[in-house]
Amino acid sequence: MTALELKIPPVVLVAIVAVGMWALSRIAPDLAIAIPAAGWLASGVALTGMAIAILGVSAFRKAGTTVDPRVPGQSESLVVSGVYRYSRNPMYLGFLLVLCAWGLWLGNLPALLFLPAFVLYMNHFQIVPEERFMRDKFGAAYATYCAEVRRWM
Repeated sequence: MTALELKIPPVVLVAIVAVGMWALSRIAPDLAIAIPAAGWLASGVALTGMAIAILGVSAFRKAGTTVDPRVPGQSESLVVSGVYRYSRNPMYLGFLLVLCAWGLWLGNLPALLFLPAFVLYMNHFQIVPEERFMRDKFGAAYATYCAEVRRWM
């Protein structure tokens, strides 16, 4: 299964998951749920997710390190400030929140099953390989950071 490690850009995965959620909501419309103020709630969650992801990208750019998660070996510095004080993966957390918002907007229970699948995929095929590279490159500093900051939130 390591053939999938670091292969699919997370933004592409988000698009695939979003399309899958939409398709499943159309296949199983009888399993729709009524969520009061779904549009407002979804908008708030989506904006929060986008802000978190943008803060993560901004911190990487400010540190002069790569934002391409498929090549963690090209990381120039260990970013531990800003939004990275709260999450080791704020970009992925932001993506998850955007997908949560999409699920709220769709209002379909089966579509929400894609959310834990997204987290499991990201943990196994993206985050664990990234962490392996970071541990090798930044050693004790990265181990300390991992002990102090959670993976997602």
